[in-house]
Amino acid sequence: MTDIIIDAIHKLGIEFVENQLSALNQYASMLIKWNKVYSLTAISNPRQIKILHLIDGLSIVPHLPDNNGFVLDVGSGMGVPGIIIAIMKPNLHVTLIDSNSKKIAFLRQVKIELRLANLEIVNSRVEKYDIQRFDIITSRAFADLSLFISLTEHLLNDSGYYLAMKSQQASNEADKLNNYSSEIINLQVPYLDAPRVLVKIKKL
Repeated sequence: MTDIIIDAIHKLGIEFVENQLSALNQYASMLIKWNKVYSLTAISNPRQIKILHLIDGLSIVPHLPDNNGFVLDVGSGMGVPGIIIAIMKPNLHVTLIDSNSKKIAFLRQVKIELRLANLEIVNSRVEKYDIQRFDIITSRAFADLSLFISLTEHLLNDSGYYLAMKSQQASNEADKLNNYSSEIINLQVPYLDAPRVLVKIKKL
């Protein structure tokens, strides 16, 4: 199991240290364990959980900065990609927001067990949250891009941008955005034979 994570990290060109690999595997084990009770994902096969969640989530990491900054992961659910960003980019302060209390309980336990000091967990609907502004707002298959932006634009710094993970080409959604520019980045996710794209969106 560890081998496919290591191989995927190498193929994605991500630099890592041993404790990050250990944290990724511990996170995967927690997903598998908690999923039996909390139904975090419909996928139960341990290898598929690693491919469809951890490795898929790792694909955003090369597109994130190394410097200090604030990242918001919207509708984080089981923590992808937010937990993975917090593990692999320790200089970034990552906030996960979700309205599902069971998933929030899981995320809080992950924070405790993995000792992620750069991670904050928020139980709220994102449109009602207005505590701070973020440099990067991300999500994975959260909503149509127009809805995603309308729910979160009050949280984005003027110089900030969105990174939306999508399972298919999102050009039609991106073309409908007003007052924003967009770039669609095709992702090559190791071990995953399905299209994945990252949509980078900035205010004009």
